[in-house]
Amino acid sequence: MTDPIADMLTRIRNALTVKKETVEIPASNMKRAIADIMLKEGYVKDVKEEDDGYNGKLVITLKYAENRTPVINGLERASKPGLRQYSGAKTMPKVLGGYGIAIVSTNKGIMTDKQAKAQNVGGEVLCYVY
Repeated sequence: MTDPIADMLTRIRNALTVKKETVEIPASNMKRAIADIMLKEGYVKDVKEEDDGYNGKLVITLKYAENRTPVINGLERASKPGLRQYSGAKTMPKVLGGYGIAIVSTNKGIMTDKQAKAQNVGGEVLCYVY
């Protein structure tokens, strides 16, 4: 697999399209950090890690509104393996005018765009969630 983060986002996007309750993703530290940020920001209901005898898997419980519309309207991969996208603290992108979040990989860990601005660090913009 060339881009595991894009695979994770595509699995979540596909599960939301067919209104699945949970989605299973092969686990890694980067994916776990992204899922935890989505949980803290209120885009998913729950994140659990299960052992499958290999590397483990993340089980993400998706969140829906009352009329079964997904809370996540869009997931976009910003930095791709062929074209990395970096941003400084002052030039951090705003997602939908501040309604969405950008997930950034910095030297202080993976965090949201707002946290990176507050800590005055830049890094690789991994994806946008709105």
